[in-house]
Amino acid sequence: MKKKKILMLTTGGTIASGPTENGLSPVLSPDELQSYITEFRDVCELECQALCSLDSTNITPAHWQMIVRAIRDRYDDCDAFLICHGTDTMAYTAAALSYLVQDAQKPILITGAQRSILLEITDAKKNLRDSILFALDERTKGVNLVFDGNLIVGTRAKKTSSFSYNAFSSINFPALARIQNDRVIYYVPPCPASGPVRFYDQLNPRLFLLKLTPGISPDIIPLIVRLYDCILVESFGVGGLPDSILDPLCSELARYEPHKKVLVITTQVTYEGSAVDTYEVGRRVHNRVPFLETRDMTLEAAYTKLMWILGGKISSWNELETAFYSPINYDLSF
Repeated sequence: MKKKKILMLTTGGTIASGPTENGLSPVLSPDELQSYITEFRDVCELECQALCSLDSTNITPAHWQMIVRAIRDRYDDCDAFLICHGTDTMAYTAAALSYLVQDAQKPILITGAQRSILLEITDAKKNLRDSILFALDERTKGVNLVFDGNLIVGTRAKKTSSFSYNAFSSINFPALARIQNDRVIYYVPPCPASGPVRFYDQLNPRLFLLKLTPGISPDIIPLIVRLYDCILVESFGVGGLPDSILDPLCSELARYEPHKKVLVITTQVTYEGSAVDTYEVGRRVHNRVPFLETRDMTLEAAYTKLMWILGGKISSWNELETAFYSPINYDLSF
């Protein structure tokens, strides 16, 4: 049987970190990481490529595009792709790749660790090992995040623990599969492809996340609307706008066509999603300006999906609304 070829792309992160005089920092090469998982030499060919060596705090949309180019360049001659990444922004990268690489019939897996692979007690080796087991399984397809034995859809992952090994949760959707005793056990089938793999490279970074706090001042609203193409409001509960910003925000947005200055309402609550029409503070927004709501999407998925949509050619509100509410990689349930 022909060995599968897995391309491991490294970006830095805790998994590749070592001690420096200024604290932990990515220092390990791809070959050094690979040396910890030599047990798979008989069943797969593991090729490594360093894309960057960063703490994931410094990962930007330009790095997502760089990862996509690396996958696209080798898509035809590799059977699977494994991206080693820092955990702090890993959920954003997993979501972004879900929109930038669609209908992939090959595994594109993202993993990392809470502790450096150099340490005797670490989750790094297990996460790398589990990722390869998932990559070798014929059922695994598309963009997913691997952590603590779980295979989580790229659009549903969120970091929910700062230090624990079970750092990532699957939000409002079950994990697709789990490793048990070196066996891959699937609970949900991967999202079916609607056609051949598609790669995208356009992103619009002009999004602003406005997190509501009690008594928030409206003074910054005109500047935000002028500088950004999309304002994603992280509201309280099921969603709504407080009196302090309702009038100034709607007045500023009314100066523009709705698909050119986009209002999106999400929730600060992790589970169960938004339902803006539930209360008067949400319903009254409908009477003022068009807006989108994220429903049960994660913040990371909504943010990166909007960047992807607005990076394309959107000529009307209906076109924008249709694109946003079209499910991709299980990102939206209702």
